[in-house]
Amino acid sequence: MWKWLHPYAKAETTYKLCYRLLPYFSWLAVITLVSGSIWGLFYAPSDYQQGDSFRIIYFHVPTAIWSMGAYTSMAICGLIGIVWQIRNAELAVYAIAPVGAAFTFLALISGAIWGKPMWGAWWVWDARLTSELILLFLYLGVIALYNSFEDKRTAARASSILAIVGVINVPIIHYSVEWWNTLHQGASITKLDKPSISPDMLWPLLLNISGFLFVLAALVCLRLANQILINDARRPWVKAMVSEKTNKAEQSKNKATLADKE
Repeated sequence: MWKWLHPYAKAETTYKLCYRLLPYFSWLAVITLVSGSIWGLFYAPSDYQQGDSFRIIYFHVPTAIWSMGAYTSMAICGLIGIVWQIRNAELAVYAIAPVGAAFTFLALISGAIWGKPMWGAWWVWDARLTSELILLFLYLGVIALYNSFEDKRTAARASSILAIVGVINVPIIHYSVEWWNTLHQGASITKLDKPSISPDMLWPLLLNISGFLFVLAALVCLRLANQILINDARRPWVKAMVSEKTNKAEQSKNKATLADKE
């Protein structure tokens, strides 16, 4: 059942996959974010209650959604790393953590900016806001735990365990507006019935949600590839790759020198 995971236990395979996917994720991120942001900020109609201040939704909602999505992915990677002893999955936990922390920070900041004109305060100890703040601390805890051990294998496993334990906070964030009486509005798009938002506002929001997902994926691919290189710096495949790139650079330099002489 899990045989498809086996090739990615090899560091070289995962490294090449990351750089193969990186340009696709990057271009998709640019296309969707530019399209969604222009559509949402300049062409979507104003909200009948909030006016134009609602437009921060095109940045707040995507970062909030993927702050939870990134943590869930981190917990899944941690589980795979511990259960199936796949080193690259453990490295993925640390690769995801700073990116997820950045998304969570942006969600909190954009939420505060949105909350000030709506609630009259930058911050309230609302259930949704408080649980999202806890998510940021969990991300920072994973990062700090990884860097507190000299043995990086032990560090990766400890970080993976914290990621798995902390994932319980994700459903708390999502359902907090239903479980408690909060100031934060309920779900607009992530619910079973029809989204309670106009299609003219919904489509650019969906584009930006996709765009931030591609940003997340691109950054994680880049970080994971770098972590693999750091971890396998003395392995033969890394030395061979560096040697090959050095030779190509020297050949290009020699060709340029000959062209200048001619």
